[in-house]
Amino acid sequence: MKKNRRIYALLVFLFLAVSGFTSYAQTKITGKVTDETNQPLPGVVVMQANTQNKTSTDGNGVYVLTLQAGASQSLTFTYIGYTPVTLTATGGNLNVALKPSSQSLDEVVVLGYTSQKKASITGAVGSVNMEDAEKRRVPDVAQVLQGQVAGVAVTQSTGAPGDPITIRIRGEGTIGNNSPLFIVDGVPSRDISFLNTNDIKSLTVLKDASAAAIYGSRASAGVIVITTKQGSANKTNIEVNYFNGIQQVTNLPTMLNTTQYLDKLQEAWNNAGYTGTNPYNAEKTRTDLANTDWLDELFETGHSQSAQVSANGGSEKVQYLLSGGFYKQDGIVIFNNDQYKRVNFRANINANLTDRFKIGTNLQISNEAQDALSSKGDAPGVIRHAFLRPPVIPVYKSPNDPTYSPSNPFTDLPFYKNNNQSTGWDQNFERSQNPVALAFYSNDKRNTFRTFGNAYGEYSFLKDKELTFRTNLGVDLLFRHNKAFLQNFGDDDGGGSALDAGQGRINRPNGLNEERGQETNFTWNNTLNYVKTFNKHSLSALIGSEYISNKADAISASRRRYDYTSGTFQYIDFGGTANDLFNGGSGAEWSLFSLFGSVNYNYDNKYFLTGNLRGDASSRFAENNRWGYFPSVSAGWKISSEDFMKNVTAISDLKLRASYGKLGNQEIDNYAYLTLIRKDGDKYVTDRYGNPDLKWETTTQTNIGLDLGMFKNSLYLSVDYFIKNTSGILLPISLPKFVGDVKPTYVNAGEVQNKGLEVALTYTNNNHAFKYSINGNIATLTNEVKKLHPNLPSIIGQVSRTEVGHSLNEFYGYQMVGIYQNTSEINSYLFGSATHDEKPGDIKFADLNGDGIINDNDRTYIGSNIPKLTYGLNLNGSYKGFDLSVLVQGVQGIDRYNQLKQIIDYDTRPFNYTDAVLGSWHGEGTSNTIPRVSFTDNGSSKVSSVFIEDASYLRIKNVELGYSFGTMLKKLNLGVQNVRFYVSGQNLWTKTKYTGLDPETVDAIDYGTYPQSRAFLFGVNVKF
Repeated sequence: MKKNRRIYALLVFLFLAVSGFTSYAQTKITGKVTDETNQPLPGVVVMQANTQNKTSTDGNGVYVLTLQAGASQSLTFTYIGYTPVTLTATGGNLNVALKPSSQSLDEVVVLGYTSQKKASITGAVGSVNMEDAEKRRVPDVAQVLQGQVAGVAVTQSTGAPGDPITIRIRGEGTIGNNSPLFIVDGVPSRDISFLNTNDIKSLTVLKDASAAAIYGSRASAGVIVITTKQGSANKTNIEVNYFNGIQQVTNLPTMLNTTQYLDKLQEAWNNAGYTGTNPYNAEKTRTDLANTDWLDELFETGHSQSAQVSANGGSEKVQYLLSGGFYKQDGIVIFNNDQYKRVNFRANINANLTDRFKIGTNLQISNEAQDALSSKGDAPGVIRHAFLRPPVIPVYKSPNDPTYSPSNPFTDLPFYKNNNQSTGWDQNFERSQNPVALAFYSNDKRNTFRTFGNAYGEYSFLKDKELTFRTNLGVDLLFRHNKAFLQNFGDDDGGGSALDAGQGRINRPNGLNEERGQETNFTWNNTLNYVKTFNKHSLSALIGSEYISNKADAISASRRRYDYTSGTFQYIDFGGTANDLFNGGSGAEWSLFSLFGSVNYNYDNKYFLTGNLRGDASSRFAENNRWGYFPSVSAGWKISSEDFMKNVTAISDLKLRASYGKLGNQEIDNYAYLTLIRKDGDKYVTDRYGNPDLKWETTTQTNIGLDLGMFKNSLYLSVDYFIKNTSGILLPISLPKFVGDVKPTYVNAGEVQNKGLEVALTYTNNNHAFKYSINGNIATLTNEVKKLHPNLPSIIGQVSRTEVGHSLNEFYGYQMVGIYQNTSEINSYLFGSATHDEKPGDIKFADLNGDGIINDNDRTYIGSNIPKLTYGLNLNGSYKGFDLSVLVQGVQGIDRYNQLKQIIDYDTRPFNYTDAVLGSWHGEGTSNTIPRVSFTDNGSSKVSSVFIEDASYLRIKNVELGYSFGTMLKKLNLGVQNVRFYVSGQNLWTKTKYTGLDPETVDAIDYGTYPQSRAFLFGVNVKF
């Protein structure tokens, strides 16, 4: 009996062993992947279903994959531009033919609280291909959008490292804040500069009311939804990306050299009509004059580098992703006081606790440090003074100069001598500041530490998990520390306080300005989402609530007259305490509570209907207007699914879309509806009267769209036409003087309309060894003010005016029609006045009312800073291991006021000039475009079309060429999936009529903007 038991046990053991071996044996699958013309496809990703076990095809389209034991025996084949295929491996060989599909209509687009298949979307939504976008090699995620989505204008404010990026979706809709709302993994934000581009998985732009209405009061300027990368199961993937590059300034004008400069000053003195001896006759005989090219002295080669590392993996239960990044850029201005550094760390963990219950967290920590330089011509104006500074002055003083010191070796006042504070410099040259010295002494450090992330829980109910509850808690915690030390330098001109006698004229006395701030934003949203498909009907419904709480506070202090100025002593406590003590502090808070719902219905994938409704209650409004309601509705008809279209084989997708809805804007001052008081001596007085009737700005938008796919979607067209009306715009209205000395009160009064046409066209050809895609987009925009308050019929700016019937902030001034050639022409043209200040060679302005007098009544609208046309063109191609990416981007129909041109070529002071003045008027018939140079006004003091320039441009924004060694590395079996080397060029070529440094800037007035630079980057990407 015992013997039989032993035999039985042995048989069971052998059975289990054989069964186990059979169950867990690994199977090797080989095969070849081809396209529809039977050409091999290299680089096709072959993945075992429900695992991270994968490989890719070699240059001949051949793959080899060993299947994991105990897992699915199905393989999924994916390749960009082709429809994915999933097949079951029944033997050792599996060949596959993929079909092209440039537009994957099964692609899921994240819309914020929910996601939808692209085929069922009825609103105006744009997506960015992040695989292509990563090749831009830009530090700010916002730059990735440039030229990618029709109707989205992205502008870099300046070329200075770390300066902000401006995004406008479908134009300027309000006089206030026009920036879009960002949703990052479910957490709202108004800033994404802290994000790492390599961490982004998807980027979706919600342009119309139907798509954005679910965000209600914050969505009037559009919404950009961002999701970050997550971990994957069963296999660890490690990726390293590094690049190093150089930047160089381009498009610099030619400034006059010393000889040319002195000739023009001599001419300007003569033209001014002064009596006596021209002082520049003697200046031209001097032998101690320099010949300094200040632009060449100021600009140098900049450098940038970036290092990114990420690792992801996990099991079927838990997936993780860890990433870290470092980016540094040293700008193109001499010395190292225009740097930007950023360090990022992200941790993303998702856990499937059961098949119904899922939790996760996504946390990012970033630290940004910027050495800020005056990048817009603002004081001290480093770039600006490089244009103004006369070439006759050297950069450095001679060590033999009695005013020289090793700590202050730079020239300042022209030919300053013997510490003579009254006449110790040459008065014939303008006393501009030394831009090299300004760059050297610049010390403005701005640091931001940020924690941003969320934690969520998700549970699915019902038999087929049709009902899902999700709760999400987000945090955005920001710490800011700005510290600027103002080092005293320059020559003593005798000015300033008696306490500072003998000090240089710049930053007199020295000082420190310091500010620390904190902002905390908590977001808690809860959603219940129901998704059900029955027969030909598909329904998804969502309801939810959201609470947002924001609190910010800051303290600041400044001190003057530091005895010791090294970094060790640059703290508030070491400053003087007898005079000039300044301290401050402030705080603000706001909150928002919201209820929202959304319903999507689809019948037979032909007819689509979407409805949204959101109600917001904001603390920024009084109780009687605290709630705002924002509905939207949209519909779609997929014509290509109708029976009568089945024989139209050329058309693979045809859908008509329409939407209507309302959006809100709560981006106003926190306490705009309240009356504010201030202390005046020993009493309190009213500072501003409140308005308890303030309510939401509301944007009503109508959109009609058409999607057309042809030839199996290899050619895909999307067209949208929209009308966007913003009403109830907040305007500051000044009260009558008898009310008292009070600030303007806010009222809802303005209306602005934007309308335009957006076209996106994509063509993909993957039928040959050379595969390519072309993606172009173009958008028109018309902006018009429809209404202002009766007490504020015109909003007047420095060089602009806002009035009904015109666009926001149109340039307003005199229209140049030529140059006066002689006295007879002046007398004839200006017949309305017996005497004239105008001289031959002065600017001739249009006499619009024909009264023979040039005065304020002859001013008119002379240009607009809102572009009428934006466009982008993306080209991508690959051949075997090579790949090429090109981005061309531009704007048309935009003007800018070139104030830098006004001060260097037209001013009455002896600044330097560009070589354009070599063609200035110097006698009858010599010029009808450039006036005489003169130390008296030649008409250039007026705001006029002379300085309004066409800032349209076409720019090759990015070109990247790469080569991948993946096929070779797989054969060597080194444990490395791929190594890709690449070279990238940015801002390679620009076509523009604009004479300033850079046509791409957000500011209407150009005072001397830090220009964008041409960059060349060299990098490597390694995947393990």
